[in-house]
Amino acid sequence: MLRNLLTAVASGTILCSSMLCADRNDGSNTQVQDRHPFTDKAYIPWGADLKTIRFENAKLVRVPAKMRYTSDGGYCSELAFRDPGGSMYCPSVKAESPVAAYEVSYSFNAPPMASDESAGGRFTFQVYFHPEELTPQVRETLSARKRNRAKIAEYFAVNAYRETLRVAAVDNGHSRFCEGNYVDGNWIQSDPRCSDVIAHRTITVPSDFITVRVDPNSSHHAPATIATR
Repeated sequence: MLRNLLTAVASGTILCSSMLCADRNDGSNTQVQDRHPFTDKAYIPWGADLKTIRFENAKLVRVPAKMRYTSDGGYCSELAFRDPGGSMYCPSVKAESPVAAYEVSYSFNAPPMASDESAGGRFTFQVYFHPEELTPQVRETLSARKRNRAKIAEYFAVNAYRETLRVAAVDNGHSRFCEGNYVDGNWIQSDPRCSDVIAHRTITVPSDFITVRVDPNSSHHAPATIATR
């Protein structure tokens, strides 16, 4: 999801927040975005059964630190005309700058998504740690040829909780709405000269997701925990 504000400068080079962009002479445009792949948090749907969260695996992987997006202006314009739905190849995406990371995977039970009725009720999530975030003892255990999954699970503690969000909502007590009626599905004001006056206030609502935080235990003797709050 790209949330970067593009700013054009006189030289024709496009500068982006957390993204490097450049127009090339062949009419294509290249954007390089930082991925920030390391995170100790994952988000699972509200309604998931937290008691079923189970450690699956921990392994050393390489993850891209940057993504390069390249689009051909002419090709994409023609494609948009032929296929308003677009294409997965416009722009093309290439992973770059791979870095070492420890991927820790968990599974959990949750109701199947409405968009995929054939899916089962078991899902997975992953978090990623810098190698130096794990102790030498943990890294040695993970590199062993024969590994004990239950023992490895003890190196990580899981804390699941539902965050609250601050959102804007209509303040009915300080708002004024014009009177009217629906006519053939359209709202018709009784007084055409009336203007709604809408005030807003900030309220706190629970998130639609559960935040799951995974922390490396300081001692492998500590039991694996799944705390909720």
